[in-house]
Amino acid sequence: MAEEQTELEERIIIKDQHTKEIDLVNRDPKRINEDVVKVDFEDVIAEPVGTYSFDGVWKASYTTFTVSKYWCYRLLSAILGIPLAVIWGFIFALISFCHIWAVVPCIKSYLIEIQCVSRIYSLCIHTFCDPLFEALSKICSNIRVALRKEI
Repeated sequence: MAEEQTELEERIIIKDQHTKEIDLVNRDPKRINEDVVKVDFEDVIAEPVGTYSFDGVWKASYTTFTVSKYWCYRLLSAILGIPLAVIWGFIFALISFCHIWAVVPCIKSYLIEIQCVSRIYSLCIHTFCDPLFEALSKICSNIRVALRKEI
């Protein structure tokens, strides 16, 4: 009985990362679409004072706009949502693959090779520039500046 309990706990602890719970109420928990245009009827259609249509037409237009926007979005997401999810999944997998197997190794290789170049560069600077600047500093060390204020 104790073995079965620990085995069950192990199964619960070892969860597959790809089957995590999904929140069906808050579908944008990280607020990545906060800046996306949120278009309502009042944002698109407005009648200035003095040029009003019939009240029935206005109400029907509002209902038509709202319902058609809602159902067109649902229809488009039903038709294109899964294929686009596959495409975006493939693209991000490709980016991850390239980053893991190409970009990072190239950067590491570059850093290893640039270490050798930096040692040679440092040696050249210390060999040629240090004596030059040391000589210039000895030449300029005897320069004295005197400031006088004339009235």
